[in-house]
Amino acid sequence: MVAQARELDPKARLAVIAWLGYDAPRTYSLAAVTEDLAVAGARELRRTVARVRAATGAEVTLLCHSYGSVVCAKALPGLAGVRDVAVFGSPGLRAASAAELGTRARVWAGRGGTDWIGNVPHVSIGPLGFGRDPMDRGFGARIFAAGGGGHSDYLRPGGESLRNLALIALGRASEVRRGG
Repeated sequence: MVAQARELDPKARLAVIAWLGYDAPRTYSLAAVTEDLAVAGARELRRTVARVRAATGAEVTLLCHSYGSVVCAKALPGLAGVRDVAVFGSPGLRAASAAELGTRARVWAGRGGTDWIGNVPHVSIGPLGFGRDPMDRGFGARIFAAGGGGHSDYLRPGGESLRNLALIALGRASEVRRGG
């Protein structure tokens, strides 16, 4: 991410924090289709963002992959200082629309052309599932082009999704190539 941002803008002031401050579910498990671990993770993400904001005052962009997008969605309501949130490879956010996320941040969504997560049913039945696909135009997210890659390819050097995610992180929304 830093290398891509510097390629786009050698003078950019961007710090990148890779955060996994929660117990992520195993891919093939009941926990992977419920929000319990995401709710616990959201509390930790809120604390982390608050600490970063207190130390730097900088605006924050959240880049949220896969189940991490559920964590981000749960953390967003009332989370100050977040300019953009980009979800990619998302199973859903347990929200019917971007407006339901309770944030002033711009909401972005992207999915690679061969990402298996696109085949996951976007439904929720009681505590199971994550509901509407954030890639659905009616959801209200800004759709960014994510290239043809799979579920683990979003941050691959030279990829279209990495370029667009770096532009989002740099606050250069008008330059993000749209997808859909």
